[in-house]
Amino acid sequence: MRTSEFTTAVTDEFGEAYGRVVTRDLVIAALGDRTADDALAGGVPPREVWLALCAAEGVPIERRHGVGLPEPRR
Repeated sequence: MRTSEFTTAVTDEFGEAYGRVVTRDLVIAALGDRTADDALAGGVPPREVWLALCAAEGVPIERRHGVGLPEPRR
């Protein structure tokens, strides 16, 4: 997962406004008591941050994988 795919996944799951809030303000224990934004800035892979964010927010497992990917080319 790239950072751009992470951003798309967050927006798709949480909406643009709440997505910004949750990545900026929610401190996640699994990320070393950091926010998603801080973890990304600290070099944590986007996929790891995404999965930790999903677990913290109770996103169902079936919505955690494959999100954020661009539409396939035809």
